[in-house]
Amino acid sequence: MNMGKIICITGASSGIGLATALLFAREGWTVYAGTRNLERDQELYLDKSNLHFVQLEVTDPASIQAVIGRIAHEHGTLDVLFANAGYGYLRALGQAPMEDIHRVFDTNVYGVMQTIQAALPLLQKSGYAHIVATSSVGGLVGQPMNEIYCASKFAVEGLLESLATYYKPQFNIDVTLLEPGAIATEFTNTVMGHVAVTGGILEDEYKPVIDAYTAAFLQRNVEPQTAESVANVMWELVHMETKPVRIRTSERAEAFVALKVKADPTGLDGVLSTRKIQLNM
Repeated sequence: MNMGKIICITGASSGIGLATALLFAREGWTVYAGTRNLERDQELYLDKSNLHFVQLEVTDPASIQAVIGRIAHEHGTLDVLFANAGYGYLRALGQAPMEDIHRVFDTNVYGVMQTIQAALPLLQKSGYAHIVATSSVGGLVGQPMNEIYCASKFAVEGLLESLATYYKPQFNIDVTLLEPGAIATEFTNTVMGHVAVTGGILEDEYKPVIDAYTAAFLQRNVEPQTAESVANVMWELVHMETKPVRIRTSERAEAFVALKVKADPTGLDGVLSTRKIQLNM
């Protein structure tokens, strides 16, 4: 058991965030799990005394400050910040209303920035802390019809890579980008649901592209990685003696990124270098 360790997770109402919260709580950590469905999640997990669901909306600085203030009051420190909240979006740039683009960046980029800003003083008090943000292979490899989502994840990659250059030597805070591929979670359902309620696959000049993209994805017949297996990667990551700046969560994600390295061998491999984690996924 790891009594005394404290982790704050954003986007913990489902998927990777929830799986990570449950795993860390089972292992004895004190977990603050950010959710927008507080009553539901509190009722579902009443039996876990060290798992605290908290109302947390990463696009609302006051909401973030309230959670960080509670952790400061109750513990005075924070060991791990897992900036996991994310917003998926499947539209071509030429189709997307600017308000939708702002919504993606508000959550995926500014939400991460605001959360790290708020948590940094508590992380510094830990003496040895760790910031992890959920990125994606889409933060390294651009994909058709995903350019807005990929752009937001590329931004997160640049942010955390930059922080990693001085947070460790200056504050003794490790920084890591968690990079999954396709995940079997409600995240995908939410993305496709948004496509459906905003007109579905539009009959326009982009339709052949999205049709070819989705057909190729389905033909691969690849079983998506489970949220629980990503949580296991997260567990192993925080216990590594030397923590990498980037870590892919499966061999499939590693292979996907390798395609870009082969296509552009002009030094990208060094940028993408990571300590691989050997898991059967």
